[in-house]
Amino acid sequence: MLFFTLLLAFIWILAADRGQHWTYEGPHGQDHWSATYPECGGNAQSPIDIQTDSVTFDPELPALQPRGYDQPGTEPLDLHNNGHTVQLSLPPTLYLEGFPRRYVAAQLHLHWGQKGSPGGSEHQLNGEATAAELHIVHYDSDSYHNLSEAAQRPQGLVVLGIFIEVGETMNPAYEHILNYLHEIRHKDRKTSVPPFNVRELLPTQLEQFFRYNGSLTTPPCYQSVLWTVFHQRVQISKGQLEKLQETLFSTEEDPSKLLVQNYRAPQPLNHRSVFASFIQVGSLYTTGEMLGLGVGILVGCLCLLLAVYFIARKIRKKRLRNPKSVVFTSARARATTEA
Repeated sequence: MLFFTLLLAFIWILAADRGQHWTYEGPHGQDHWSATYPECGGNAQSPIDIQTDSVTFDPELPALQPRGYDQPGTEPLDLHNNGHTVQLSLPPTLYLEGFPRRYVAAQLHLHWGQKGSPGGSEHQLNGEATAAELHIVHYDSDSYHNLSEAAQRPQGLVVLGIFIEVGETMNPAYEHILNYLHEIRHKDRKTSVPPFNVRELLPTQLEQFFRYNGSLTTPPCYQSVLWTVFHQRVQISKGQLEKLQETLFSTEEDPSKLLVQNYRAPQPLNHRSVFASFIQVGSLYTTGEMLGLGVGILVGCLCLLLAVYFIARKIRKKRLRNPKSVVFTSARARATTEA
């Protein structure tokens, strides 16, 4: 009986380990996720490449308003290297307005590339990736008790996606995370971070965003996420990006494997709609169409000017050829006026 119990425990440990072991590349990489996690092969997966000429403007999308982001309390926040990313826990006092239900914050994490690589974000905009991407995960607290329960239900989660690009200056807000990476270099390491203004991690303009139904971008890839991807990007310095790319490892101890390129490739849209809270100037016409339209308008204006010129010239010539008729008409008109 004891042997049977130990055997079951061993099988359970193997199964649990198999369920948790996944990578972005190799035999357990994203091309093979669906073999272990069937939903990763679903038809509503994330991330996606947002094509601005195909989005639908929705003027009824309510404004997104983060609450409590600027005052996360006094308790320290847990920063964790889980082997796949760096993750920061967030208190439930942070929540979002602009949805039919209350979505409270649970955690945020980052995705990035490797040094010398131009990409790193998960979502793309017109085929272009940025250096990194921040995700802030929220769950429907009105309907579910916790993040794990909500993650398995339709629209149980709301995730904010923020494009990150390299700028000229250091971003002080992101230093609240990057300054502590050296304390969690290896997988499963944790440290505490003093609370800070999380709102400053977001773009200054929150009114311009894209919205679509998608999934978690990592296994088990539950298709339960209502995505909000902001159009405006935030900037960090080159040194900050390199700190993100060169500090963490995806393994517990040596031999160390650098934690880089932790982003999933864009997934097929599969007839899903992507909505925008604003009108994209470039979404109505392509560059070629805009150029053609401009040339057409210019040619049309020139033709109109030429037509007016030739009509005016013809009238002038006619008057010069018939001066008497002009005088007669004027005299007659004068006589009529005098009568």
